[in-house]
Amino acid sequence: MLSIFTKFADLCISWLGLSLDSALGTAVHFFIEDSTKIFALIYILIFIISLFRAQLSPEKVRDYLSEKNKWYGYIIAVFLGMITPFCSCSSIPLFMGFLAAGVPFGVAAAFLVASPLISEIATIMLIGMPGTGLYVASIYVLTGAIISVIAGWLADKFNLARFLSIKIDIKKPDVCTCKSVRDKATILIKYANNFALHTIKSLWIYIILGLIIGSFMHGFVPQEFFIRYLGTGNAWAVPFASVIGIPLYASHAGVVPIIQVLLMKGVPVGTALVMLMSLTAISLPEMIMLKKVFSYKLLGIFIAFLLAAFIITGYILNAL
Repeated sequence: MLSIFTKFADLCISWLGLSLDSALGTAVHFFIEDSTKIFALIYILIFIISLFRAQLSPEKVRDYLSEKNKWYGYIIAVFLGMITPFCSCSSIPLFMGFLAAGVPFGVAAAFLVASPLISEIATIMLIGMPGTGLYVASIYVLTGAIISVIAGWLADKFNLARFLSIKIDIKKPDVCTCKSVRDKATILIKYANNFALHTIKSLWIYIILGLIIGSFMHGFVPQEFFIRYLGTGNAWAVPFASVIGIPLYASHAGVVPIIQVLLMKGVPVGTALVMLMSLTAISLPEMIMLKKVFSYKLLGIFIAFLLAAFIITGYILNAL
C-alpha cells in the first residue's frame, strides 16, 4: 500500500532529470517519498485517534480505573500516554489533572513517562520506513511501554508521591447536566478533521526540517561515519545516545527522519531508539517544567531511572 509513495517519488526524480545513482538524486527521492507518506499517514491516523481522544477526561479515567487492579491501570495509562499530547508541555498539565481527579500516583506517573516517550506521530513515521519500519515501530512502542509500566510500579512501591513539591487537592467529579447532541457523529468528525489538520499545521516545519537533515545524511554522509561513532564497535555509543538529547528540546516529527537515516546507515536499533527516547523524554526544558511539580529528589530519581532504563534497553536491543 505504501509503495504508491515510492512510485510517486520515482516519477518526480524522473521529471527532475535526476539519477538515483547520484547523492543528490538519492537525497531528493528520500525527501519526496517520506514527506508525502508522513503527511498522509499523520492525517489518517490522527483523525482516527482524535475520535477516541474527544471522549477523554481525567474524571472518566479515574472512574474507569477505580475498580481495576494497579497493573491494569499502568497499562491503560501507557495507552492513554500514546494517544494524548505529543510533548511534555501538554502532558505535564494533564498529569496534574489526573492527580487532582484522584488517579493513583503510580498510574499517573506511568502516563507521564509514556506520553512524551511513546508518540503516535513517531510510531506512524517509523511504520512508514521501508523494509523494517513495522518491526522498528513495534520495538519502539513495546520498550517504551515496558519502561513506563515499570516507572509506575516503582512510583507506587516506594511511595514516591511523598516527594511531590505541591499538594494535590482531589476534585469531585463534575455532574454533566447537558443534553445529548443529535448530530454528535457530525461534530466528532468535524473535530477529528480539524484536529488532524491542526496537528499537521503545528508539526509541518519540524517534519520538513527533519527530512531536510535526514535527506542530506542519507545522500551525502558515508555509512562508515555512523558505524564508527554509533555502531556496535563503539562500547560508549549507547550511553552517548542516551545523554545527547538532554540539553535539547526536539519534536518527534523532526527527530524520526534523522533516526530513520541512522538505521538505514547501519546504526543498531537499540542505539537509534535510545537517542529518540532521550531527545523526547528527558530534555532540559521538560525537566524545568517538572521542577514545578517534583522536588529535586524526585526529579533526580526520575532522570536517573530514565537514563538507566534507556541505556539498559539499548544494550539489550543491540545484543539481540
